[in-house]
Amino acid sequence: MQSGGRQAEAPGRGPRVLVVGGGIAGLGAAQRLCRHPAFSHLRVLEATARAGGRIRSEHSFGGVVEVGAHWIHGPSQGNPVFQLAAKYGLLGERALSEENQLIETGGHVGLPSVSYASSGVSVSLELVAEMASLFYSLIDQTREFLQATETTPPSVGEYLKEKIRQHTASWTEDEETKKLKLAILQNLFNVECCVSGTHSMDLVALAPFGEYTALPGLDCTFPEGYQGLTDRIAASLPKDVMVFDKPVKTIHWNGSFQEASAPGETFPVLVECEDGDCFPAHHVVVTVPLGFFKKHLDTFFEPPLPTEKVEAIRKIGFGTNNKIFLEFEEPFWEPDCQHIQVVWEDTSPLEDATPELQDAWFKKLVGFWVLPPFHRASHVLCGFIAGLESEFMETLSEEEVLRSLTQVLRRVTGNPWLPAPRSVLRSCWHSAPYTRGSYSYVAVGSSGDDMDRLAQPLPSDGKGAQLQVLFAGEATHRTFYSTTHGALLSGWREADRLMTLWDPQAQWPEPRL
Repeated sequence: MQSGGRQAEAPGRGPRVLVVGGGIAGLGAAQRLCRHPAFSHLRVLEATARAGGRIRSEHSFGGVVEVGAHWIHGPSQGNPVFQLAAKYGLLGERALSEENQLIETGGHVGLPSVSYASSGVSVSLELVAEMASLFYSLIDQTREFLQATETTPPSVGEYLKEKIRQHTASWTEDEETKKLKLAILQNLFNVECCVSGTHSMDLVALAPFGEYTALPGLDCTFPEGYQGLTDRIAASLPKDVMVFDKPVKTIHWNGSFQEASAPGETFPVLVECEDGDCFPAHHVVVTVPLGFFKKHLDTFFEPPLPTEKVEAIRKIGFGTNNKIFLEFEEPFWEPDCQHIQVVWEDTSPLEDATPELQDAWFKKLVGFWVLPPFHRASHVLCGFIAGLESEFMETLSEEEVLRSLTQVLRRVTGNPWLPAPRSVLRSCWHSAPYTRGSYSYVAVGSSGDDMDRLAQPLPSDGKGAQLQVLFAGEATHRTFYSTTHGALLSGWREADRLMTLWDPQAQWPEPRL
């Protein structure tokens, strides 16, 4: 077994590197490595037939819709996804404007254009704004706990509920208005579940919550689809670097593997694929989603991962946020409407109601965003839904989803004759076999330290060949987890780690923000 990273390779050939996963983290790592002359032996093994991972744009309804990542969060100079998208000419004029880049949203979702209640009446937007102001001021207050080692209560949800209880004591309105205010707050809790990718804010740890960093800039979209970005990165790679439909079964590390085509050489890592193909390598950069890790922890690594990495994978949260697109013959909303909020008047964050999923899954849906028209006859709404209700939705047929949401819209608009949508499209991230969910959050019982542990390369004891297995992906970025820019930066980070090993004197551009 060779002990050094470089001694294991024949002179002048450079190391053999495999990247597992062709999402933006894997593509970013590959693109960065390919620009260095030492890394000419590089392959990206992608389990599916396409690059992009959780960035997935589909042609539908006569245009392009985002089944995966939707916005660039914080599109400004400090965001590498924004910079790359701008460089490739993939953004509109407004997104590129200085004015747009300077807007501070604090990472909060904007106010709706209209708010419908489940009784079929419109909710006062003034009341909605008042509740949103209260809710987001409480969210901002969670930063106060950043340095705390332990908090009481332990979760963001319990903290918010405790504070809301205190506020309700001073509310002077009639009972009906008080109930409506709580129902609006419940909608905002559901929105925050979508933002955090969790079933409940009671699962999200309070102390580390403020470590997530929101960049300046008003969130923007890609006019021609987010996947244009990952397609451009993939297209920049040398021919044959990307290998599609190549799911990995097991990564064997800390070994001494040989290959007939390289007599006399030994490799510390062997990547075994589901189809029986085996790829020996000096280094493997693993960029698979945390949901996949959680599902395949027992079989994906041989020998098994060190205990502290296993614990980190188990403890970090990973939930589901899905979208449901509805296409209509004619819009029932006003021409300037951008965001429709749906408020269920019988719900409250202060009550622990757990109705049967099949009877009430749709109550977790936060509302709909109006997609910009692709052409004159395109009228599409995009609804968001997180958590167990979202996962339950994946088990229903498209017809059942369409029928349920037609009933919801007829109920909330007060129009029992509202025409049904003519078609539906939804994401199913929980049942996607190589994803198993949407994105990570810092769960109760975990901290940012767990994300750092997940990011640590193996072997961690310094014995054997260096940097055999490296880890990238959004769940390995302590401050930008759950984002595409966190994923891209993590890929760059691991590429730089390898380049420094092979070329210690070189000065790499600093990718970290």
